[in-house]
Amino acid sequence: MKALVLLLAALAAAPALCAQSVWKLATGYRAESFHTRNIVQFAQEVERASAGALRIEVHANNALFKLGDIPQAVQDAKAEAGETIMTSLVPGMPIAGADAVPFVVRSYADARRLWDLQRPLIEGHFAQRGLKVLYAVPWPPQGLFSVAPVKSAADFKGTRMRTYNPATVRIAELLGATPVDVPMVEVNQALAAGKLDSMITSALTGVENQVWGQIRQYYGINAWFPKNIVFVNQKAFDALPAPVRQAVTQVAAEAEARGWALSETIAQESVGELQRKGIQVGRAPAELDAELKRLGERFSREWVQSVGNEANKIFIPYYFQR
Repeated sequence: MKALVLLLAALAAAPALCAQSVWKLATGYRAESFHTRNIVQFAQEVERASAGALRIEVHANNALFKLGDIPQAVQDAKAEAGETIMTSLVPGMPIAGADAVPFVVRSYADARRLWDLQRPLIEGHFAQRGLKVLYAVPWPPQGLFSVAPVKSAADFKGTRMRTYNPATVRIAELLGATPVDVPMVEVNQALAAGKLDSMITSALTGVENQVWGQIRQYYGINAWFPKNIVFVNQKAFDALPAPVRQAVTQVAAEAEARGWALSETIAQESVGELQRKGIQVGRAPAELDAELKRLGERFSREWVQSVGNEANKIFIPYYFQR
């Protein structure tokens, strides 16, 4: 805060710097999403910290560009800044998939440590594309919903697990379950028809989709912590006066810290809501937890082999420099 006060003083002393710049920031998420609310606060604080020299207009809900098109739009300077989920970047930037390798990160502290290792690599890839990373915030962790209690991987054999991407299909197959591709908006219908027995998604998603009814169990397995990343066109950033650039960087760091805390709070609140709706909430039984840990080691080895040497810069220190 003291640094922001000093920045404000510097800006006030240099009126020539205060000609207003306007950025458009595109996101595919709803205005009500905690990620979007955090971005809106970031934009407000940037305008305040820059003494009005930079105003950021936030365009939510795919209004400016669709979620998958946002990185290219920012790279092409069709928007100055944007937000996307990091896993969407994997086809052209495999290292972006580190935070979605299943059963490796088991807590917010682990997720923070992984991001600290991943960030320099992500920044390098973004720089090659003319982009600058501002901050990243995780979604609440992915948990296990089940219509019946489970104690080990053996309990999944012969059951049907909802899947929505290659990773969840592989998880289902390794657990002995039959993968069933069901969009989240159709999950309740599939549950009512007896077409699903389990699924991996966040407690927040479970609450938003009101999955109570057929679902009786929720296990906090923290399968992975997918992150959203906020970034800016490097030329747009470089065009700002130095004090304004400094203000943006500092406010972005504060938005990241605030977003992580907000994610954790929402995760806890969502689990509490599941309990209030009658779902039995708990940690994974010891046998299942050990099996998932072994799966995580297997997934991480395979991911390192597929991505190459760059991946070792994340997982070698992650596993061996705790």
